[in-house]
Parts: sequence; C-alpha cells; structure tokens
Amino acid sequence: MSQLIDVVTSRYTTKAFDSSRLLTEAQLADIKTLLQFSPSSVNSQPWHFVLATSEDGKQRLAKSTEKYGFNTTKILNASAVIVFCGRNQLDDNYLAEILMQEQQDGRIQDDASKQAIAAGRAFFVGMHNHELKDCQHWVDKQVYLALGTLLLGAAMMGIDACPIEGFDPAILNQQLGLRDKGFGATVMVALGYRSSDDFNAKLPKSRLAQAKLFTEI
Repeated sequence: MSQLIDVVTSRYTTKAFDSSRLLTEAQLADIKTLLQFSPSSVNSQPWHFVLATSEDGKQRLAKSTEKYGFNTTKILNASAVIVFCGRNQLDDNYLAEILMQEQQDGRIQDDASKQAIAAGRAFFVGMHNHELKDCQHWVDKQVYLALGTLLLGAAMMGIDACPIEGFDPAILNQQLGLRDKGFGATVMVALGYRSSDDFNAKLPKSRLAQAKLFTEI
C-alpha cells in the first residue's frame, strides 16, 4: 500500500513530453489490459479506445486542437495518445454481446443466472434511456472510470500522462470516423515521459486538506 500512496502523492499531469523517449510494446500491451479490465456500471463497458503511436496518427488527433493550441505539442510529442470514446447507443444487440462474452468467460453458470444478469443490466440501461433520459451522460461517466484506471495504472508503471479535454470532438469524430462506428470522442490521454522543460514537474502538488474533504459519520 505504501507504494500506491507514494505514486498517488507524486504523480502529476505532465505538460511537456520528451519526444525521443518511447513506450515499449510490452508497456503498450499492459496499458491495453488496464483499459480492457476497467470497471463499469453493470459491466456495460460502453467504450472504445483509439491508440495513436504513429506520427500520422498523432497528427490526425492534433487537428482537433486548432482552437486549443496549448494541447497540440502534448499530442505530437507524446509516445502514445489514447482517445476514449463512448458508445452512442446501448442497444439490445450490444447487451447480448456482453452477455455472450460473460458466458464464454464462465461468469454465467445456468439459465437462471443468465436471465437475472440480463434483466438487471437491461433495467439500468432502460432507466437511463427512458426515465432519466441521460444515457449519454451515464456512458461518459463509465468512460471516466476507465480514464481513472489508466492514470493510476500508468503512474504505477512509471509512465507520465496528461488527460486532455481541450479538443474539438466534432473534428476528432470526423478524423476517426467515429460516428459511423457508433461512438463519440469523450477525452484523450497523452502518454510518455516528461521533458526537462516540463514546468509542472517542478511544482509541489496541491490538494485541499482532508478535513475539508471528508465527513465521518
């Protein structure tokens, strides 16, 4: 636990990357696993991830930052950039796909449990689709769970990261053809190693005191 506490108290948002230092294939494989096994409400997994490691791929992502020029070099100099995408619909076919995967992975033992899992998931999806009418917002919340998993996991791996919300999603969706695939860009994360020019690396972390953050009952 002490190692985890050391990581969360020392990690920070990297503002400048060293373009000469690249992540290894093994590190990229671990990052994919982190995202694959991220938690989500009712195991809905309503996401897709676009991983850009090539110069061409990063240039395409950078086109969405024309109005956010402070983020362009972060994307271009990072070793890898991940676009977190949310599903535009959680339809019956997709829910059936999740259920089939759970059955293949041994989480479903009999028809009764299969029906119970399907009904429980359908209840929450239906509630957000019809009663609350906030399904897209609910999907985005799940995507941000994956974002948190990646940021903590990358820090544990000694990899620097910068979450990026400053981009034009319409441009990024067009660049990647996401709408046609049933997704929309939600957030990006640049990954790599900090540059010696990263001013944020030299600043102390600052958080509100625990007395402000916690109420114990």
